[in-house]
Amino acid sequence: MDDNHIEPYDEKTGKGSIRHIFTRCSLHFEQSVAVIVTARGLHEHTQALVDCLREACPKLTGIVLCVNKDPGNVVLAGEFHTLWGDACIEDTLCGLHFRVSPASFYQVNPRQAEKLYDRAVDYACPDGGTALDLYCGTGTISLCLAKRAKQVFGAEIVPDAVENARANAERNGIQNAEFLLGDAFEAAKKLADRGIKPDAVVVDPPRKGLSPDVIEQIAAMSPARVVYVSCDPGTLARDLALFADKGYKLQKATAVDMFPRCAHVEMVTLLLREA
Repeated sequence: MDDNHIEPYDEKTGKGSIRHIFTRCSLHFEQSVAVIVTARGLHEHTQALVDCLREACPKLTGIVLCVNKDPGNVVLAGEFHTLWGDACIEDTLCGLHFRVSPASFYQVNPRQAEKLYDRAVDYACPDGGTALDLYCGTGTISLCLAKRAKQVFGAEIVPDAVENARANAERNGIQNAEFLLGDAFEAAKKLADRGIKPDAVVVDPPRKGLSPDVIEQIAAMSPARVVYVSCDPGTLARDLALFADKGYKLQKATAVDMFPRCAHVEMVTLLLREA
């Protein structure tokens, strides 16, 4: 940026270019991808960026440019352009093999994610049955559920993530998982219209939590169990109160330290439908 006189992006004024530098590294393979998030692209400086990163970081396996023109704090949005190498990384989690694209959600702490997902599966599928995984991302929780559930449905609004999830199911030889493209409300309604009544619904939403209509739709499907994975205890408490109004009582909760040396904590909770 100094060499090419490129300014950082200023959220207040809208001036400048570079918004974020996002890296994703595989825990089990020698793969790492750098994503440079800009407000308006780099134009004639694009090749200089590639040359700079490849020289300074020889272990990189991919360089991606994300042009995110939208205001706000969403890091990865807009257009993605692979400038060099492979935009995806591969990793293993809970004994499963995953291929993950830059825009797809993937836990930043895989070792702790395994503990989190194991607990979520224990809560959701003690006796098999059918499970619905909303906000499924690349299918990590869905495919973990599929090892114990009779049938799993995953829903995700990011097209690349759904494509990853379907490929990951095939890569792992899992045939009892189906993935739908759409937001949580739409996916839950589609399944309800098909007459599918899951025994358990798993949600792992962003920090803002669930919208009331999603909670309404989940309750309308009447699953015996709801497993809520949350990275924000505040929105979790708010949503648990709404579930309580729908007849779902909190039974168990586990805190998982996904983000050491900071105030954030991940929670996995079990709600049971009261008779």
